[in-house]
Amino acid sequence: MRIGRLAASLACVAVVAGCAYPEMDSGYRHPQARGEQSVRFGIVESVRDVRLGAYDTGVGTAAGAVLGGIAGSHAGRGNGEVAGAIAGAVIGGIIGQNVERSGNERPGLEITVQLDSGRYVAVVQPADEAFRAGDRVRVLSAGRSTRVTH
Repeated sequence: MRIGRLAASLACVAVVAGCAYPEMDSGYRHPQARGEQSVRFGIVESVRDVRLGAYDTGVGTAAGAVLGGIAGSHAGRGNGEVAGAIAGAVIGGIIGQNVERSGNERPGLEITVQLDSGRYVAVVQPADEAFRAGDRVRVLSAGRSTRVTH
């Protein structure tokens, strides 16, 4: 009976995790359509590989807590079962959060550009386009968002 509950819980977690789909790096979100961007031109000075930190949807934490609580509840009878479920939920939540975070990290670039005005800017963005020092590029800015493109 408990194996059936565990299987049902895993199926629910898989369905919920499927909803946490990251947006495409090279696309625009709907509010950005028809929006104005300022465009500056320049030359790539340097490119450095970076890791883009993960966003936390909470799915990993919740899934880990559920699975840990179920697994921990098998630790004993009476008070031991309750204590095991609580400890399992806490430990499972921590593990689930770390698994989600590492699964959502992605490669990025720190691109330093010398603008035609002589000013330098550095932009960190997803590594969805290749850049080399000396490339002629456009620096697109809209509000607090800036991106480098060819």
